Amino acid sequence: MIGVILKDEVKSIYQNSIAALVLMAACNSALAQKNNGRDQFFWLGQINKASAVINTDEGLLDPSKVPKIAAGLVKVLEDGAKPGAARPWRVVDFEPLMIRAAGQDASLLHAGRSSQDMFATYRAAIMRDNLLDLADELTKMSETLVRLSEKHAQTIVPNYTNGIAAQPNSLGHAWLGHAAGFERDAQRIREAYARVDRSPIGTTVLNGTSWPLNRTRISQYLGFETIVDNAYDAAQISSSEYPVEVASIVTSIGLHSGHFIQDVMSQYGQIKPWIYLAPLRAVNTQVSSAMPQKQNPVLLTETRREISSSLTLALGPLMRAHNIAPGMQDPKEVESNTEMVQSAVQFIKRMDRILNALVVDPERALEELNSDWTASQELADVLMRNYKVPFRIGHDFSGEIVKYAKRHDIKPLEFPYAQAKRIYKEAMKDYDPQAELPMSEAEFRKTLDPIVIVQNRATSGGPQASEMKRMIGLANEKIKEQKQWTSGKREKINRSIAQLDQDFMKLLKP
Repeated sequence: MIGVILKDEVKSIYQNSIAALVLMAACNSALAQKNNGRDQFFWLGQINKASAVINTDEGLLDPSKVPKIAAGLVKVLEDGAKPGAARPWRVVDFEPLMIRAAGQDASLLHAGRSSQDMFATYRAAIMRDNLLDLADELTKMSETLVRLSEKHAQTIVPNYTNGIAAQPNSLGHAWLGHAAGFERDAQRIREAYARVDRSPIGTTVLNGTSWPLNRTRISQYLGFETIVDNAYDAAQISSSEYPVEVASIVTSIGLHSGHFIQDVMSQYGQIKPWIYLAPLRAVNTQVSSAMPQKQNPVLLTETRREISSSLTLALGPLMRAHNIAPGMQDPKEVESNTEMVQSAVQFIKRMDRILNALVVDPERALEELNSDWTASQELADVLMRNYKVPFRIGHDFSGEIVKYAKRHDIKPLEFPYAQAKRIYKEAMKDYDPQAELPMSEAEFRKTLDPIVIVQNRATSGGPQASEMKRMIGLANEKIKEQKQWTSGKREKINRSIAQLDQDFMKLLKP
């Protein structure tokens, strides 16, 4: 009689299980807006599902007990999916719910496991999702940056070193340089992901168990690429290590983003900048409360503040991992590590907004170039390349021209050719007293033209048209590969979860 009642009870639960899982999916979809839909509670559910399926298949769990245990797990997950319901993340809080729903037999799922390896597993799974979020936003922002680099491949602007105008350059070339830094950050994400994407489950506390849990198979159900090989490493060493590595990636992206912002911010000290934010009030810029002419670049300054906050969060894993014994929980906390990565996701989104809001004035950039002597090094380079004049003599000649020009308020394209000849003869008096300036006046003028300077670059990786085309093509190819990598990793995890859910549903049949 008891057996009949139990069988009917399981049938009833099974009939409602599909509806329950649909409800869970809907709730998880809402949660995805906050935490990718996969929190600690979710992963405890997946770990228990995988244990149920594998232990049943491999004869480690009495088949007669399985339907009730599986139905109890569905009940726990269904309850946790209700709006406002508790979603316990500790095993010691989750398991009593299982026992309440399915009886003491539910604890049979815990054979070969420990809170240690279960925590380590869901922490790795959540960090894995966080890294994919980070990769997605970084790729999106990098794609925008490369697109704008191509658009401005022939836009000639001043570049700065030590905060001072140094040389003319293609704006697109400089921005491709920034994109190269972000591409290395993408590489770092992929490399760190491979170390995170290893399952600790089945290692129990630190040296395994006599229970022959199939670690490889359960790792596959949870979407992991492989297992952490050494059982001691799994929860004692590796799980404390990767938060620090991910923090270094957040730091690197933050530094690269801050460099870009500060490069743009420097223009706001000018009365008429050649690059600025489109003045959309309360979105990109904000008018001063006292000075109506003043448009504060709040999108830049607030993003910079957010980056600084992310860098502060990134110090956390390092400090928490410092001077602790192996296995301590200090650097492993999901909430703080997720907050760190998601803060970077948010400032990268704002970086993309900045890129799309920038206005470039090429004429104003040329005006600034032609108002200063950023072309002066080219005189020394051309004299050495075309006329074998020692570089230091050519440099001294160029320097004297700049001094004369500044004393007499002369712009580069207006410099008197006769004075250039006189200064050259003076510079050469100890090296070749008979020397005359070998440049014609036309060549002298051309050498000081910022546009010509950029076009004449011959260095591999320079701003000349042929190299720009090559580098833009390469950057786009790397972005394409990064997109494929991210989507491929997401699909693998999703396929594994879907397969596990499908196989688990079969256990509900009495």
